[in-house]
Amino acid sequence: MVAVTLGAVLVYLLAQCFPIVELEMSGMSSGVTLLGAIAVLWREQMQVIAAMVFFFAVLFPALELGSLLYVSLGLMRRRRVPGFHLVLRLVQGARHWAMTEVLMIGILVTVIKMTSLARVVPHPGLFAFGALTILCALVLRYEPKALWALADQLDPPLRDPAARGQPIECGACGLVNLRHQPKQRCCRCGAGLHRRIPHSITWTWAMLVAAALLYVPANVLPVMYTQSIGGTEGDTIMSGVALFWNSGSPGLAIIIFVASILVPVSKLVALALLTGTAQWGSRWAPSGRTKLYRVVEFIGRWSMLDIFVVTLTVALVRFQTLAVITAGPGALAFGCVVILTMVASAQFDPRLIWDPLESRDKHV
Repeated sequence: MVAVTLGAVLVYLLAQCFPIVELEMSGMSSGVTLLGAIAVLWREQMQVIAAMVFFFAVLFPALELGSLLYVSLGLMRRRRVPGFHLVLRLVQGARHWAMTEVLMIGILVTVIKMTSLARVVPHPGLFAFGALTILCALVLRYEPKALWALADQLDPPLRDPAARGQPIECGACGLVNLRHQPKQRCCRCGAGLHRRIPHSITWTWAMLVAAALLYVPANVLPVMYTQSIGGTEGDTIMSGVALFWNSGSPGLAIIIFVASILVPVSKLVALALLTGTAQWGSRWAPSGRTKLYRVVEFIGRWSMLDIFVVTLTVALVRFQTLAVITAGPGALAFGCVVILTMVASAQFDPRLIWDPLESRDKHV
């Protein structure tokens, strides 16, 4: 684990420091790093989108890799490093929001898209991000809960042998505790113990309603503006899909359509179905609804693909006398939709699906 994580950290630094690609058109060139692309968005008064890309593509992957390396180095020396539990909980949170693989697909889509506009020259950052995606996939094999189990072999958690109460699993480390008082914390990692996520239904509905309201401007308003000698033209998500389709790239058109149109709508419908049936105490197909929730959790991050494509396109097309592309308000609304739906899926407690069956069994 130390070798894989250390390799990922080194490749991550290379990916952030070197340019990804360079465009050459009419004797002019434009290249950019990921941090440079974020800076361009910030200067273009799109600070919210810049912050999204920074957190999802720079900060959270760094926190995940750095924290895992810190913890694994301690375990390799057969000791629990200071702040062990807090760091592993940080890994769990950062892993949920780190989107290196989505960024890599966004880079490839942008590169293919730019080939019709200018000559594309690959740089070391492109290959570094490709290697980072593979290494991050290997790092995902190391679950924080498994690391807690390894640490327990060195220093078992203290349990009260006389404790009596309701068995409850810690949502962070997975340890089963005996909760005998409200607001009790896990005896291993110190996380708060809850039989169910507090106010899960209320928060999920609130996030879903907000996401549904923002989904309309996200698809109606332009996500990019192209300024050229012929004037200024706005492109929505659907017009971008149509452009790829008509220009002979049906594969990219399908990818953008699925990630930016089909996935957000499917998430809204699926989460509304799950939340409504849980709230009404439905006993309909609990196993199927649980699998549906897992699918929603898995596909949620891929909607950020369009935001990454917009970010890189805006940063690369900076030919002042020929063409300049800037981000539009639709990109901001769409980014907020993605975040709200991810928060909604995180707030929904899938254990609520099974509660009506448990109550029926108790009555029987």
